[in-house]
Amino acid sequence: MKAIIFGVRGQDGYYLSELLSQQGVEIVGVNRSSNPALPNITNFESVKDLIRHHNPDYIFHFAANSTTSHEAWKENHEIISTGTLNILEAVKQEAPFAKIFLSGSGLQFRNESRPIHERDIFEASSMYAVSRIHMVFAARYYRSLGLKVYVGYFFNHDSPLRTDRHINKRIVEAVNRIKNGSREKLEIGNLSVKKEYGFAGDIVRAVWIMMQQDKIFEAVIGTGVAHSIEEWVESCFTLRGLNWKDHVKIKDGFIPEYQLLVSDPKIIFSLGWKPRVSMQELATLMIN
Repeated sequence: MKAIIFGVRGQDGYYLSELLSQQGVEIVGVNRSSNPALPNITNFESVKDLIRHHNPDYIFHFAANSTTSHEAWKENHEIISTGTLNILEAVKQEAPFAKIFLSGSGLQFRNESRPIHERDIFEASSMYAVSRIHMVFAARYYRSLGLKVYVGYFFNHDSPLRTDRHINKRIVEAVNRIKNGSREKLEIGNLSVKKEYGFAGDIVRAVWIMMQQDKIFEAVIGTGVAHSIEEWVESCFTLRGLNWKDHVKIKDGFIPEYQLLVSDPKIIFSLGWKPRVSMQELATLMIN
């Protein structure tokens, strides 16, 4: 068996590569590059040539700039929207029996501060959400043409591989600097916001289980358990023997995107998957 992973250097691509290698699957990894000689998800002919050459059994599209910032609209459109279309059309032409996985997001749904499931209504709350919504409708169209296209709606998940563009990793790095003598204050927007704290290694196990199904093509993939940012901050500081209240400053006038972002993962749980790493265990992994 062979799998192409777009976004192989991200945390999801890394942990999936590890998992599939253990299953004996040959990995073809693709990452963003300015080198025109390398595969480029935003270029149809490049994607088509790659898929024709490797004739994969599985294709995973994890590539994205995971930010809801409007300034990233062009990059998200090219990688998520156009990249998805390039993959789907190339598979239709060159490898119609391949299974395709597209990573969606809990942020593309209308958030009414309750658990979100895969049948909930989409909402174009950002250009990132617009790209994700377009991706899903493209998946549904190509599914009607006979392609096996799966969508997993991801909720917040982290690992030691997260970059400091993400708030949980920024908190971890600030805690370690403070422990090492920094006198900085960690500025947080809103400590009461609640979200999931999944582990990327757990999430990709759910992806792989989902890809073995013949009928379930869309599912939220999350822990279903929400914790406040305050709980995360307290866990990280406590692991370093510090009192978080001595080192945290609340940002004035900050308005969060949401107060609660949590999944209703009944379908993925029904397939036998459960997360193994708790929030506290994730904090320990990342702080060390």
